[in-house]
Amino acid sequence: MSHECCEGVRGLKFSRRYFLKQGGVAMVGMSAMPAFLQRAVAATEMPNKKQLVVLFQRGAADGLNIVVPFGEPNYYRMRPSIAIPQPKRGGSDPCAIDLDGFFGLHPSLAPLEPLFHHNQLAIVHAAGSPDPTRSHFDAQDFMESGTPGLKATDDGWLNRALEIVPEENASPFRAVAMGPNLPRMLRGGAPAIALPDLKQFKVMAQAPGSGQVVEGGFEAMYSQTVDHALHGTGTETFEAIDLLRNADPAKYQPENGAQYPTSKLGQSIQQIGQLLKANIGVEVLFVDCGGWDNHVNEGGVQGQLSNLLKDLGQGLNAFHQDMGDRMQDIVFVTMSEFGRTAKENGNRGTDHGHANCMFVMGGDVKGGRVYGKWPGLDDHQLNEGRDLALTTDFRSVVGEVLTKHIGVKDLKTVFPGFDNNPHKFPGLIKA
Repeated sequence: MSHECCEGVRGLKFSRRYFLKQGGVAMVGMSAMPAFLQRAVAATEMPNKKQLVVLFQRGAADGLNIVVPFGEPNYYRMRPSIAIPQPKRGGSDPCAIDLDGFFGLHPSLAPLEPLFHHNQLAIVHAAGSPDPTRSHFDAQDFMESGTPGLKATDDGWLNRALEIVPEENASPFRAVAMGPNLPRMLRGGAPAIALPDLKQFKVMAQAPGSGQVVEGGFEAMYSQTVDHALHGTGTETFEAIDLLRNADPAKYQPENGAQYPTSKLGQSIQQIGQLLKANIGVEVLFVDCGGWDNHVNEGGVQGQLSNLLKDLGQGLNAFHQDMGDRMQDIVFVTMSEFGRTAKENGNRGTDHGHANCMFVMGGDVKGGRVYGKWPGLDDHQLNEGRDLALTTDFRSVVGEVLTKHIGVKDLKTVFPGFDNNPHKFPGLIKA
């Protein structure tokens, strides 16, 4: 068997070519490369690939205080203590950052304002899952499986999308989740791995077709193959993995003056940037963050939500700055399982709601707009008399990204049972 490509588990092919692109692995120098990598650098070329990053805000983020409908009078009537003040000229008091005369960003998201006005950031409001559940577990499961209301789905929509866009000799790093476990969104027949932290480089890998995570990463997957004749042919693969394991992430220097937050989320986003720059065949990346379930003392311009949004805004801005021209090939999407109630509760917080907002950032994005039909916040316009009503299904948003950015030609398998008519896309991705 050739050392060029080996198959350790059914359907999972390892090729040394994915480690070589534009001069090799970016996180280490040529002097640190084993001989086989140095020999192949000059002869190997890989085309630029479109890349997708998905960030999941677990806990149900308050979309009404993230992207504020300051032009809606009922917003202030229903939130007397936590509403974000209308934009105003002059003065130093924090207030909503005007986007279009009706919607404004929470002041803690100020780093995102220039991205919006430079058409690099789009927002979809009143978006989310149509399922009415107020259970975090069920709602997250539905948004990750891509089949709201159907609990029998075993795999995730992002994994199914990868299966539809097959790649010969695909990199084991094609689909990566930053965290200790594979999220439901990336479970399925296409290979995917979880990286808890690049500083430790502990790898959790999923055996293709099994839906099971194999403890111990690639080495364990390889040792469990039933074809013993393949043993001993994966040395080059593991040597290349060792390159990343032994690279010192502390030496990573973000470009263009970007400064990532020192928080867990900030560092995860920075490591996503590292992986994308490493040119090891990464196409989709997943990261999540918790803390958005603010039933008590949510706060307005300051408080729990504000602190989370500072982290998010600085992290997204740093990522965009760090990637520079690479952003032309990247789309970054945020989502949360549902929104919060339109009215604040008795504890100066909000309870489980329905529709929410999504951010879509990147070079292929027609930014500078808040997309989606606004349903209004009058009492008769609210979902079940209490929540922002849903007017855009999240599957239309990510479906458009998958189709126009990633190249998925048929969404019927990705989102079974959903009307995937492209004419119903929000129109936020350049054709």
